Amino acid sequence: MFVNLTKLDLKETCPLTDKGAPKLCMKALPGEGAERSCAFDGARVVLMPVTDAAHVVHGPIACAGNSWDNRGAKSSGPQLYRRGLTTDLMEMDVVYGGEKKLIQAIIDVARKHQPKAVFVYATCVSALIGDDLETACKEAQKDVSVPVIPVNAPGFMGDKNIGNRVAGEVLFRQIIGTAEPETVHPFAINFIGEYNIAGDLWGIQPSLEAIGIKLQACISGDARFDDIRTAHRAKLNVLVCSKSLTNLVKQMEQKYGIPYIEGSFYGIHDTSATLRAIANAFGDADLIERTEAHIFQKEAETRAVIEPLKARLSGKRAVLFTGGVKTWSMVTTLRELGIDVLAGGTQNSTPDDFLRMKALMDPTAHIIEDTSAAGFLTLIKEKSPDLIVAGGKTKYLAHKTRTPFLDINHGRSLPYAGYAGMITFANAVARTVFSPVWEKMRVAFPPEVTVNE
Repeated sequence: MFVNLTKLDLKETCPLTDKGAPKLCMKALPGEGAERSCAFDGARVVLMPVTDAAHVVHGPIACAGNSWDNRGAKSSGPQLYRRGLTTDLMEMDVVYGGEKKLIQAIIDVARKHQPKAVFVYATCVSALIGDDLETACKEAQKDVSVPVIPVNAPGFMGDKNIGNRVAGEVLFRQIIGTAEPETVHPFAINFIGEYNIAGDLWGIQPSLEAIGIKLQACISGDARFDDIRTAHRAKLNVLVCSKSLTNLVKQMEQKYGIPYIEGSFYGIHDTSATLRAIANAFGDADLIERTEAHIFQKEAETRAVIEPLKARLSGKRAVLFTGGVKTWSMVTTLRELGIDVLAGGTQNSTPDDFLRMKALMDPTAHIIEDTSAAGFLTLIKEKSPDLIVAGGKTKYLAHKTRTPFLDINHGRSLPYAGYAGMITFANAVARTVFSPVWEKMRVAFPPEVTVNE
């Protein structure tokens, strides 16, 4: 039985072009996985970082292989989440059904790996042949002592964002609120939509500890299953990626009375603004005072370190193309380094994200509407940027035009969140822009040969 999509908040499509947003900011149609991924992958994005759980994909091996470890979400402890576990459906399973195979796989995985929980994912193939995922999980649960949780988000259901929300429904209905913490901290918060890409979460935690904030649960970067179960006892939800789990924070507010704010930890300005918003949300005078003192100290330290890099980067020009909170937050972050954004665009953000980006950009900056390869090549030729900040899909276009490229999305290996992350980001930008390779690459090939007469 599938999650009833009419209960999900799926109306967050971007405005049409005549209202100021690019056409490709609209939701993709089912089957467009090659362009924007699929619902199955979106569910895996949210749930895979639960590090001490087993994640079993009920489908052909390619579904598990293509989505395995594709996000760079790091763990400070358990590594079970990085194991690729699949039922590997074959032709005979398609003919006779794969439910018995799935039940046995769940039992075997639970016995061998001793996980805290087993997430079981439907795929297009298992859904199309009619395998009842929920019934199979209930049958396996009789022989398994840990929760067995079905995730019914086959790829044909829609794009990645729908899968994100289905995963949010799974968390809300089956996990959150199923256990109580040993103690309740007065300043406990949850991060929602923070996936600890390249260790981003670890750049934020020192600031939380310094001001006296307890991270009850991170959903779901470097997450532990038992922490997520107690997330309903937090006093505030901080929504880090509004595109993925807005439905979850709204439902938690309605059921548990937990208010939520939206924030970003990219760049000095946004990190300070989010910490300040967290403190103000609690309204505690001592907490606010500690937060302001911490912000004053860390801003001064961070700006002192990046000042030499800013002096070199000032006046450089960039093209920005990303999604989620980075859509608008990276505009401010690049500005803090003295870099002008020539053009910006998004293919995976809410209307609010897009409009915030547009408001932060210079009025003369170009809004990217044509995100095809030909459109990007034309834009790069016209603008001649010093830097392209985008995701991995744009990397090869940048290389083709011999333009410095910095991966800002999930394919990166460096953490950019928090004050320490800003220093890392500044260094990465400087290394990219001033790499000696670009001067050599821009020399015409083959080189001209002068023949001495």
